[in-house]
Amino acid sequence: MAEQPVFLLGEGLSALEPAAFDTEVEFQALLARHPRILDFGSLADGRPLRLFLVAREMRVPTGNESGSTYWLDHLFVDADGVPTLVEVKRAADTRIRREVVGQMLDYAANGARYWPAALLQRTFEESCAMDGRPLEDAYRELLGGQSPEEFWVTVEERLAAGRMRLLFVADRIPLELRAIVEFLNRQLRQTDVYAVELTQYRGSGDHRVLVPRVHGEVATANKTQSGSGQAARRWTRADMDAALESRSPEQRQAALALLDHAESAGRTVGNRAGYPSFSVYFPAAGREVPVWTLSLREDPDRDDLAFSFGSITNHLGREATSAFADALPEVEGLRQKIAAQREKGFTGWPAVSLAALSARPGALRQVLAAIERLMGGGAP
Repeated sequence: MAEQPVFLLGEGLSALEPAAFDTEVEFQALLARHPRILDFGSLADGRPLRLFLVAREMRVPTGNESGSTYWLDHLFVDADGVPTLVEVKRAADTRIRREVVGQMLDYAANGARYWPAALLQRTFEESCAMDGRPLEDAYRELLGGQSPEEFWVTVEERLAAGRMRLLFVADRIPLELRAIVEFLNRQLRQTDVYAVELTQYRGSGDHRVLVPRVHGEVATANKTQSGSGQAARRWTRADMDAALESRSPEQRQAALALLDHAESAGRTVGNRAGYPSFSVYFPAAGREVPVWTLSLREDPDRDDLAFSFGSITNHLGREATSAFADALPEVEGLRQKIAAQREKGFTGWPAVSLAALSARPGALRQVLAAIERLMGGGAP
């Protein structure tokens, strides 16, 4: 049966007929300009959901230093710090049936690993500038009294815990995709999955009507309270100390020295990642600046110390970050990462293996000295 028109009643009666989107690019641009089309549901405190665009065509790396191989159509975030990943396809694209699901899961898995808070914050602020949105206005509704840095750390933690929404948007949602969405929603406790069918109707002149229809809400509503409604707990210093008991004496000594220095000179924040993780803010130039994150993985060989170059640059400028980078030790792999960051404008999170850091004599002292100089505002 042919789809029926909708009718616009004004001075007369105008029929608006179903009309396909001309291109996928047009479809994507529409959602980027008007995210309210996707505002269904509510926040944790009952307020209506509002989505804010972080980026269109968001780069999704597959490794800390590798080139980006994936591109997510849209990344949004809400005032609870919950990220929303959106993939857009027209019904004419056969990938909408099954292939898009594997695509989206790739994006979610790698975004959770390789989208640090500093990158998300920088990307959001760059998108605001490109779209002509005053940053103060964009943040007013988003932050709820937090600082931008605290908010984006929350977003990073949500990602690490798998707390996110995955949205498949198309002008026609096939039954195969609906079945997969409902299945995923029943299985995933932290992640909500939806398919949004967006039908467009056109009439004479500039008249257009957009009608979204959401699939997956029933399965989401049936999730238990212990699922997506609760955030993972923050790791504590006791958790970090306990995890370090299984490390080599050298790695344990290096990590404890970092944590002790952080507690005496800065402010520590336990993250909500899937492994013990601490981030540290140090005072510099009258601000609290995120400087490093220590992560203790399941495999001790993958323990690392990541430096938050993007946040340092945002707070103190590129020259200060460059001086800080120059003061860091010559440790295996770190110099190459710093060189790559220098070319990119110091916007990333270069990491050094805790094993490599602890194995090089004097390296830890250099890291602590570099932090002290950064706090003092002096050049190395």
